[in-house]
Amino acid sequence: MSEPSMQPVEDFTKVESIFVRHRNCLLVRGQFTPIFTGYYIHLMESKQRYDNEMDATLKDLLAVLTLHLTARPWAETLAWTINLRAPRVNYFATGSSTFENITGRLFTKDVREPDRNLLYSQTSVSGEKPRVTTVALETNDAIEWIEHYYKQSEQRPAKCFRLDDENYALIAAQPGYDEEWFDELDAKKVAAITEEEQTKVLETRKFHFNCGCSLERILPSLSSWRDRKDELFQGEEFIKVNCPRCGQTYEVRPEDLDED
Repeated sequence: MSEPSMQPVEDFTKVESIFVRHRNCLLVRGQFTPIFTGYYIHLMESKQRYDNEMDATLKDLLAVLTLHLTARPWAETLAWTINLRAPRVNYFATGSSTFENITGRLFTKDVREPDRNLLYSQTSVSGEKPRVTTVALETNDAIEWIEHYYKQSEQRPAKCFRLDDENYALIAAQPGYDEEWFDELDAKKVAAITEEEQTKVLETRKFHFNCGCSLERILPSLSSWRDRKDELFQGEEFIKVNCPRCGQTYEVRPEDLDED
């Protein structure tokens, strides 16, 4: 067995937004080991475990949503839910450019069976009504989900790639883009864009895996039970409540529902 790497893992995944001159395309790329490390620490601490294939798909979803967030304007919060027919599962991921965080989880119990695979996207900006988009999907591959989303919702082509060493890249066409060049792009060509094309870094954002949930944030959802504690707890010392965003479990005791 080889010795484990002694190189430190950064706390954040740095995501670059790069304009490809003369091709009129936006390249967004990042190395996702920091986010994936945070994700696995979270699973360990919250005692969650996923099927290997579903786990890999959720990691892809976390990566592509982070890239998409970086391609979008600042101050947006995005939430994607993917409802699949087979396996019957909901993938959920959400992130915020304001707080530079990304989180997600799987739902495998009591999942509604849709008549087709669907992606539900919600975009939230402070002070505005959330915008919701629904896109039908044809595959179970998160890389193809983001490409299909761009085609149907953004109404412009995009390509997404898993590269070596947990690097991911998204390249989205802009008005007047070089169609022939774009159509010929593959993983090898995308990995070499900054060496072979004229590019300009537009901005850099940093993301980490973090939900931001806490017992204090969970309690308001139980406020309607404040006068019905006996019915809620049924003689138990505490109940367990899961965060809907990341699956973290919290123990709630009757006294926690008392008003300050």
